[in-house]
Amino acid sequence: MSISKFDFIIVGAGAAGLNLALAMNADDFFRTKTILILDKEAKFKNDRTWSFWEQGQGKWDKLVTKTWNKGLVKAKGEDIFLDLKSYNYKMLRSEDFYAHAKETLQAPNFVWKTEEVQTIVQAKNSASVNTNKASYTADYVFDSRIPAKYTLEDPKYLNIAQHFKGWIIEAESPIFDDSVFTMMDYNLKDGESTSFTYILPLTKTKALVEFTYFSPNLVSESTYDHYLKKYISKHLGLDHYSILETEKGIIPMTNFPFEDFHQEHIIKIGTAGGWVKASSGYSFKNSERKSQTILAFLKSKKRFFKSPSTIKYQHYDKIFLEVLSKENDFGEELFYRLYKKNSIQTIFRFLDEQSSYGEDLKIILNLSSLPFIKAFARHAKSGFET
Repeated sequence: MSISKFDFIIVGAGAAGLNLALAMNADDFFRTKTILILDKEAKFKNDRTWSFWEQGQGKWDKLVTKTWNKGLVKAKGEDIFLDLKSYNYKMLRSEDFYAHAKETLQAPNFVWKTEEVQTIVQAKNSASVNTNKASYTADYVFDSRIPAKYTLEDPKYLNIAQHFKGWIIEAESPIFDDSVFTMMDYNLKDGESTSFTYILPLTKTKALVEFTYFSPNLVSESTYDHYLKKYISKHLGLDHYSILETEKGIIPMTNFPFEDFHQEHIIKIGTAGGWVKASSGYSFKNSERKSQTILAFLKSKKRFFKSPSTIKYQHYDKIFLEVLSKENDFGEELFYRLYKKNSIQTIFRFLDEQSSYGEDLKIILNLSSLPFIKAFARHAKSGFET
């Protein structure tokens, strides 16, 4: 095997890895640095959709497929309308993001290879990466592979999965209001689980429709199909439609300590680095923010990387996970209270970890209920460990 030396190696060309690579490319400090991007797949298909909110214009606006300024939550027999005001909710297709990254990262200091990483080993002053084709070394390796020690069944941690399957469907006639997205529709649920339908209308005849769970247990492929078909027939009133694309995924929502798996020259990124917001499952904008944190670390010449996090949100997330993992049937009530009693702007700031203590208190009081009181008691009993 040939061994090649790079300054940095990024393992995984997904949202986290490419956000990091694009951030490096935009920073003059990294112009003379050699960067290897490794992924076992070529990354050109639309294998997922990323959605996020932000105020005003954003850096990805030229790639965004669709934006909305109004949303809807349907829970407990009520329609809760969301006026985003200064915010926009944006949909970005992965194939567009991949194409943009490949077009942008064409400088000689970037090297792309389609290889499967087998091992990453910490050395004294570097790290080595062994793939199915070659071996490489670098000053730092940024690894998006989830640690083998993480499992959804681990009883030591609180584990919820955001798992879903979605179809982009096209109707024969205009039935969608493409100015309003549906964040959650609880009119169809799988028993008493926290399960709902998520809709991003692209045109008046075309929409992404996903059946989603926030639950400790996964379900079969046929279960997603059953609820998708039932929702489209019963709640959209469609018997004839075309399925243009399919996507599915499993996103960990957990207090598992991913950050403990950083090593001096191996830094975990993405889901593997704890970049998924535990109480929402959103990660794309976090990837953008966390990439800047890594760049600041590399330029600081500090020895060890530490990802700064606000302790109060770790406590909030743990209580949220306590509720949904122990009393999953409370999910509809939880989100009804959240969206009914708080402005969407406050909720966005809270989920972005930019809310004030006054806003935090209002949300906490609005969610106050027996399941939350019991969750807080368990959290206190643990010594407020996060």
